[in-house]
Amino acid sequence: MGRATVRSSGTIASVTKALRVMEVVAADPRGVSARSIADELGLALPTTYHLLSTLIDSGYVVHLASEHRYALGYGVRRLDRGLHRQLAVEEDVAAAVRALHVEADAAAYYAVFREAGIVIAHVADSERRRRVQLLDVGFDESAHATAFGKVMLAGMDRDQLHGYLDGAGLAALTGATIVKRDLLERHLSHVREASVALEIGELQAGLSCMAAPVRSPGGDVIGSVAVSLPSPEFQARRWDIERAVRTGAGRVTRALRAAHRRAPSATVGS
Repeated sequence: MGRATVRSSGTIASVTKALRVMEVVAADPRGVSARSIADELGLALPTTYHLLSTLIDSGYVVHLASEHRYALGYGVRRLDRGLHRQLAVEEDVAAAVRALHVEADAAAYYAVFREAGIVIAHVADSERRRRVQLLDVGFDESAHATAFGKVMLAGMDRDQLHGYLDGAGLAALTGATIVKRDLLERHLSHVREASVALEIGELQAGLSCMAAPVRSPGGDVIGSVAVSLPSPEFQARRWDIERAVRTGAGRVTRALRAAHRRAPSATVGS
């Protein structure tokens, strides 16, 4: 039997290609043709069909034959459920985030470090105050353009910050997004001093978010809580929102410390 090609980095080329195919399929809400996938990834068409066939057999892609397109399969849903379970937070933490949602009258978010990433672990919202569509459990992008991400970037030392930005980049999501590293570092120094972060229209035009740090017993930033509101309403309620966010961060910090005391051998909020 032939062996899969293994790159010098230890990655298996065929697996990497299959995952990139899934990303291309996921990016188009209508699904995408095999030819478009091949063109996007620079693959030969027979290779593309082979990868798609493997993904179909695994349940991660479906072939919409009548439309000559490929779309995500239902196996992806199983992965999504698994991610939610792995990111699940302590009930006391969830209650603290819900309390922030109620007191701020805004969608509320809790983000944590996961390995080298910054990821949303819990969201509290309602019919009246819905979460930002992008900002669901598992979102791990654009930390430079989100209030919760800025709080956590500000908690990194210089080497950690540079390493993170080297990998993540500084994509311009709107005209207000900070995309120059020196400007971002100056901005983060203010976040560090104020222990609160604000972004207005940097992630999404017309949207504002504010966040405050969740800290370890030693004072290190281990997470953040945030809220989102339409910018005009945020401006009108700015100081009330800040009080609610700071209070919410304190509640989550205390909930995590209590969880550590109950289960000292467990890693909570990481």
